[in-house]
Amino acid sequence: MRPVRKHLQKIKSPKQLKALLKKQKMRVKVVFTNGCFDILHSGHISYLEKARNLGDLLVIGLNSDESVRRLKGPERPINSLADRLEVTSALECVDYVTWFEEDTPLELILSLHPYILVKGGDWKVDQIVGAKEVIAWGGKAKALPYIEGKSTTQIIQKARLKSSL
Repeated sequence: MRPVRKHLQKIKSPKQLKALLKKQKMRVKVVFTNGCFDILHSGHISYLEKARNLGDLLVIGLNSDESVRRLKGPERPINSLADRLEVTSALECVDYVTWFEEDTPLELILSLHPYILVKGGDWKVDQIVGAKEVIAWGGKAKALPYIEGKSTTQIIQKARLKSSL
């Protein structure tokens, strides 16, 4: 018998997630972060665990494949949106995963109305898309510490270097 893949239940369309969070709004502090999460590494795990500890639910908004291409170039993403949704949903610290088509998650943030908006330490709070909106409705925006030497771009560069030897 095949094991039940319960983590897939964490993947919600933006519309489904909005409805679900609306029902829970008064009872929980929703933490939201976003990104490509193209090749998951230990820096991501540490960051997501810290983000989860800031509230009651952690929601990740993933850039769609087209959005990643526009931001990172034609060779990205390495992994498809479907694969990135599945991998991030399997993380214990993640409660829900969704996606957005735009270059920024602003529409999704406005729709989901999180209490806490989080990005990595390579962003200043005033540069975080949606920060002023979240703060305006009484929420918080935070930049968590960046872990030096942990980035998808560095992993890709290292792999390319090794394959060219």
